[in-house]
Amino acid sequence: MSLPAVDAAADRTRPRWWAAVPGARSLHRQLFVWLLLPQVVLWIAAAFFTYNLASGYANEAIDASLSQASRALSRQVKPTASGLFIDFPRSAQDILESDPADRVMYTVSSPPGLFILGNPNLPMPKISKPVFGEPYFYDSDYIEPGSGDTRATAERVRVVALYLNFGDEGASAGTMLVQVARSRANREALARRILLDTVLPLSALVTLMTVIVWAGIRAGLKPLALLQRQVEGRQANSLAAIEVNAAPPEVRSLARAINVLLDEVHHSVLAQKRFISDAAHQLRTPLAGLKSQTELALGEAQDPALVARLKRVHESASRSAHLVNQLLTLARAEPESAVLQDRVPVDLPRLAREVTAEMVPRALAAGIDLGFDEGDPGAQAAQAQVRGIALLLREALVNLVDNAIRYAGRGASVTVRVQGAGADVVMEVEDNGPGVPAGELEHVFERFVRATPDGNGCGLGLAIVREIVERHAGHVALHAVQPRGVLARVTLPAWSAAA
Repeated sequence: MSLPAVDAAADRTRPRWWAAVPGARSLHRQLFVWLLLPQVVLWIAAAFFTYNLASGYANEAIDASLSQASRALSRQVKPTASGLFIDFPRSAQDILESDPADRVMYTVSSPPGLFILGNPNLPMPKISKPVFGEPYFYDSDYIEPGSGDTRATAERVRVVALYLNFGDEGASAGTMLVQVARSRANREALARRILLDTVLPLSALVTLMTVIVWAGIRAGLKPLALLQRQVEGRQANSLAAIEVNAAPPEVRSLARAINVLLDEVHHSVLAQKRFISDAAHQLRTPLAGLKSQTELALGEAQDPALVARLKRVHESASRSAHLVNQLLTLARAEPESAVLQDRVPVDLPRLAREVTAEMVPRALAAGIDLGFDEGDPGAQAAQAQVRGIALLLREALVNLVDNAIRYAGRGASVTVRVQGAGADVVMEVEDNGPGVPAGELEHVFERFVRATPDGNGCGLGLAIVREIVERHAGHVALHAVQPRGVLARVTLPAWSAAA
């Protein structure tokens, strides 16, 4: 019985964009992004608010100076019988225009269009019904006309417009417009300075908060990391409950859910083992009885037709018994069935010698020369030990030798050898039989696949071998031997007492 591949199925049901989203597979990254994003938004909002606030404060200061300058300039204009008299010394004009980086420009006119004094290029205010005596502030573009080879230039300015009445009521009454403009360069410089003075400490604070948030996320997810290490550090055959002490309730709930799953797997394994044991008794015994009865009947039968029928029954019973044994062996080799079996150090050369000796009578009956290549016994004893389930490893080697005996043909020879190869142990079964087609060397490890119609196999022997070898973190492969024959090579990780 196999557990469903939940993670793979979940991955297939997710949309394709899921894998492309940054942080979609990392809880640390997702939490960090979602906690950092509000900070970045607040930082940008604070910078925008600070800049606008600084611009407002700068405008208030500039507007106050412009209003004072416009009223001071209006006091220098005296109405006369013939019009307006401007008492504005040249020295005062020079003082206003002395700073080229913060120029102050002015205009005195009498609407609707009579220019009196100052800079005639200042933009007019866009008000239909002015309130006399009240300053009107606005931003506009001042166009500096070119002269000669110089081109006209534009500059953003802050302007105040002050409408005043002069003269007596009647025909001598008139309207006076006083405009004073100032470059926005100093205002914008002041706003930027305030922004920098505010944003730089705020950026340092955001950086510090980012570090604190990251540390908090790591501390908060530490129980999950501990749970991950416990799960990853467990042996593949361990079904013991996970212990998570002093963990948040969410992690304890997750651990309990995993423990429930492990308990269900444990019960499933026990049920499967009981089924295998019951099947062994329920199937093997009748088949063995059938084989025995057919053998007795063959010894007593005289009719040739009856003998032929009994031989076919005996062959079918033998094939069925072999198939049942292979299926039960395959079931024992499944990871869920092998999970409760103890893994111990196994002397692989000794195991190979024992299996070879047990298979000699069978090989002789099939006309096969079966032998074990001793090699260097000292090196074998020191380097050819593996950690695993001895019963399954024996079954794997038996299937390899049995497969060679079945398909090598009479007169062939089969050699078994075991040798250390660095961090691995290599076990080989070689024959000089007809071999396997090159295109079938990999497919023969599939269940119920036979490379040749010869022999009386069921197509499960090599599948059992691969299942057992993979359960021991090893690898098995078939190789063609020249001029003829097949070499089955099993590679397993070596084990030593020091490890």
